Amino acid sequence: MDTLNPVAQEPYRDRKRYAWLFSLLVPSIVGIGPALVLATGDPRMLWIQVVFFYLVLPVLDLLMGEDLSNPPESAVPALEADMYYRWVTYLLAPILWGSFIFSAWFVATTPLPLHGLMAMVLITGSVGGFCINLGHEMGHKNTPLERWLAKLVLAPTGYGHFSVEHNRGHHRDVATPIDPASSRMGESIYSFVLREMPGALVRAWNLEATRLRNAKLPVWSLHNEILQPALITLLLWTALLVWLGVQILPFLVVASFWANFQLTSANYIEHYGLLRAERAPGKYEPCQPHHSWNSNHIVSNWALFHLQRHSDHHAHPLRRYQSLRHFDNLPTLPNGYFGMFLVAYIPPLWRYVMDERLLKVVGRDASRINIDPAKRSAIVRRYQLTDAG
Repeated sequence: MDTLNPVAQEPYRDRKRYAWLFSLLVPSIVGIGPALVLATGDPRMLWIQVVFFYLVLPVLDLLMGEDLSNPPESAVPALEADMYYRWVTYLLAPILWGSFIFSAWFVATTPLPLHGLMAMVLITGSVGGFCINLGHEMGHKNTPLERWLAKLVLAPTGYGHFSVEHNRGHHRDVATPIDPASSRMGESIYSFVLREMPGALVRAWNLEATRLRNAKLPVWSLHNEILQPALITLLLWTALLVWLGVQILPFLVVASFWANFQLTSANYIEHYGLLRAERAPGKYEPCQPHHSWNSNHIVSNWALFHLQRHSDHHAHPLRRYQSLRHFDNLPTLPNGYFGMFLVAYIPPLWRYVMDERLLKVVGRDASRINIDPAKRSAIVRRYQLTDAG
């Protein structure tokens, strides 16, 4: 009988398996603009890459739409054990280091007008942003190799405290008023960065100092997981200054700030206004997928190792990028991160695009919104919100 001979299910095949190579390709194009400048003598060629990052990718996201597919849970153990996906991330680390060093060399050795230097700051900062994204993926993993690679790729832009701050701080406090890395309704990205960058550094240092004291280890030592990548940064920048001259220092500083501002931009859009309920003073409900803004846009997810499936990431932070899932009925961004960054940089446009979207998610209940305290009354009046808080 047919019931005695069931048809065997085909093994799961990841249709995005080779699409993840796009995550290697996008940071690699840092050399295209400089190569065109060297070939043509026209520094305007550098803006081709800026246009690609901030205009072409968002348009491609709109044109290609969203991917709502998930791997079956039965396939996840094999998917996560497949070393191919890890090798993609391993290969990206030297590409990012090479791109950062190449950018510094090009700026130091090529006469550029001010607009050319600005383009190189944006290009190199984008490379640094990819460094932080890779550090984010690897820093969550338990293997010593991946955790050290995370420190290595965070070092070029001097953001080595990110792994400590993100894993032990942001994931604990996300979508609460006490989290410097969760943006509030009514807070512009320019106000947010003044709270987020210093707040993240202070929280990271306090967390690491507490860990070391509890382990009876000296805070100022190589046991410190903030000082380890900071030392790599110091060695890299010193080598670049010796090789290229001290005149490269301002470029390194400004490009690194822009790189780290890409993380601020991601943090700003990932949890804007979303709030976990406070069950007792200082005690919040567990983080759920609906406490993050999600994006399933295809192209930018390929370029960012599924970072935009942020809802599943926060609910299951150890899950690897290739197996992160889409969930229905989540707070959803209208574009991928590259497009939403541009929207965030224009605060009135951001409020126009996102505030009503946020209010729809929370049922226009101010007590369910993480609101800028200084603007709470004005926001409640402007949008005629109920406010049980």
